[in-house]
Amino acid sequence: MKYEIILFDVDDTLLDFGISEKNALHEAFLEFGLPTGAEDYAGCYQEISKVLWRDLERGHIDLTILGVERFKRLFLKHGLDMDADAFSRAYLGHLGKEIHLLPGAIEVCEKLGGCRLAIITNGYTAVQTARIGGSALCNTFETLIVSQEAGFQKPDRGIFDYAFSKLKITDKSKALIVGDSLTSDIQGGLNYGLDTCWYNPHQKDNDLGIKPTYEIRTLTDLLEIVGSKQV
Repeated sequence: MKYEIILFDVDDTLLDFGISEKNALHEAFLEFGLPTGAEDYAGCYQEISKVLWRDLERGHIDLTILGVERFKRLFLKHGLDMDADAFSRAYLGHLGKEIHLLPGAIEVCEKLGGCRLAIITNGYTAVQTARIGGSALCNTFETLIVSQEAGFQKPDRGIFDYAFSKLKITDKSKALIVGDSLTSDIQGGLNYGLDTCWYNPHQKDNDLGIKPTYEIRTLTDLLEIVGSKQV
C-alpha cells in the first residue's frame, strides 16, 4: 500500500455543503422572521461568503470576523435591520445539525480501514465536530483537525504542522490529502510537500496552475490510488 495516512477535507469532499448551507440559511432566516430569506438572499450571500473565505485562505481575515462580516455585508446591501452577530450564531447552530454524506463516502472510508484516516478542514470546531460526530462516519477518524482549533487554515503550512504533530507523522511520503478545493486542499498539500488528490466530481476546469498528484471523479476512485503505485 503506497499511502498509510489519508487526510480528508470535509465540505464537498465527504459532506454536501451546498445542501447544508441552504438548509441552515433557511432555518436561520425562519428564526428571524423571514421565511423566504434564504430564497431571496442566498445568491448574494454566497458571493459575499466566497470572497471572505478566499480572504481567509490568504490570511487577510480571521474566522471569527468572517462569521459575522458576511452577514453584516449582506444585511447592509439589502437594507435589512438585523443583528449580524446573533444571526451568525443561529446559522452556525443550524449548520452543525446538517449532515448530508456524499455518494461513496461511507464505502471508501470502510474500505480504507487499513489506513490511518483523519480530517483536516477549515471551519468552526463545534460545527465540523458536530457534523462528523452525527454522521455514519463518527467512529472513522483518528482525529479531526479543524482550522479554528489549530489556529491556521489551509493552505497555510501551520495547520499541517499542527496535524502532523498531533498524528505523530514523520514521513510525508506516506500521507495523502484528499479534497475538492485547489486553492485550499491541493495548494496546501503541495506547499507542505504532500501528494494530493483533487476530488472533482463536476469536472471543473483547472486553470489555476495548481497541479494535484491525482484527480478523481468519484470518491471510490481513491481506492485504486491508495492501493496502487504512483504513475
